[in-house]
Amino acid sequence: MTAGPLNPQIDTSKPHPARVYDWLLGGKDNYPVDQTVGEKLPPEARANAARNRAFMHRASAWLAHRGVDQFLDIGTGIPTSPNLHQIVQAIRPTARIVYADNDPIVLRHAEALLVSSPEGATDYIHADVRQPELILERARELLDFDRPIALSLIALMHFLPDDQDPYGITRTLVDALPSGSYLVLSHGTADQHPELRAETEAAYKKGAIALRMRTRSEVEPFFDGLDLIAPGLVPAAEWYQEEPAPENERSGFYVGVARVK
Repeated sequence: MTAGPLNPQIDTSKPHPARVYDWLLGGKDNYPVDQTVGEKLPPEARANAARNRAFMHRASAWLAHRGVDQFLDIGTGIPTSPNLHQIVQAIRPTARIVYADNDPIVLRHAEALLVSSPEGATDYIHADVRQPELILERARELLDFDRPIALSLIALMHFLPDDQDPYGITRTLVDALPSGSYLVLSHGTADQHPELRAETEAAYKKGAIALRMRTRSEVEPFFDGLDLIAPGLVPAAEWYQEEPAPENERSGFYVGVARVK
């Protein structure tokens, strides 16, 4: 386990996006401040969180089937089985996965993220996505940056407002990847739920959590210079490669998988 303070303190007086997400998924690793934010979100938020996680499962499995055996998952969140390494290593047991997150409670649960298959390996970095160079430096201790890597940014970048340069951070991470790598990204949006935008933004604002939902045209630049895999940048329920297709419902996330040229 690498990077970050050894015993960072959990601030139970302030909500954290990872713990709110855990609450939305029905988890128990959250506090009353996180539950308060979750309860103020529209009821659709729970289903959107589940659809987003299902996309992560489908995309990770598809990449593993295509031979990708290295994954860098930033904004990991609290372990909720099956985790990314469980999905990937069930298909490709020798896969190596590096997780990164900035929430101390994720660090406390990192042992669950480090239970690798005997043939593969996992690691956990306690760091913030706004420290991309640090994450890349630590990830190189386990991952081979001369071979393809799947970079996973799931339900993360909408917590970075424009003045924190989310596009630049993503570009720094992607530019470090070799040709044949992939970017897997999901991003919050109100395009399909415009009537829920104000309620969603107000809930996070009251919890002092920055939230910048973006339109499709605002999410597209995250994939600049990359080759989007069909079906392209679509609502979460519309991205799949194999039948059975997920139920096509309105979604609060745009998702996409793109190949590094």
